[in-house]
Amino acid sequence: MVVVATECIGKRIGRVRFRIISDASTESLKPFIEDNIEHGSEVITDSWTGYTFLSKSTDYKHNEKTISGSVKKAHELLPHIHLVISLVKRWINGTHQGKMTPKYLEYYLDEFAFRFNRKMSTYRGKLFYRLMQQAVCTPPKTYKTLTINKLA
Repeated sequence: MVVVATECIGKRIGRVRFRIISDASTESLKPFIEDNIEHGSEVITDSWTGYTFLSKSTDYKHNEKTISGSVKKAHELLPHIHLVISLVKRWINGTHQGKMTPKYLEYYLDEFAFRFNRKMSTYRGKLFYRLMQQAVCTPPKTYKTLTINKLA
């Protein structure tokens, strides 16, 4: 299961974030929201019960869109998220011919997010600089560590 967040800038989509989660419970959704959404932001969700903590939270403004029983369809109520999900599916089917190994899903989503988010970069010349900055700040991993964790 994958949880997706999109930044809404008016009618435009800003940055996107993805995370693989074990289930759609509050315990799985809350850390994703806290890690990726700035306090004080408006969080627009469907009426899934896993998001009920947002209504009680003082850190976020919760805007709940009830899809079931609404005259509008889900893609009309939550257009940004549905567009991103559609683009991810199209990218997987087009670029990867639908042949995606689930154990590498996190890497596929990271690549998509990087490609999608770089369109928002106002300083495209700094992409290489940021890549090098991440390379220096990220601790190295051995080949054995990478293959044991991902190939098992």
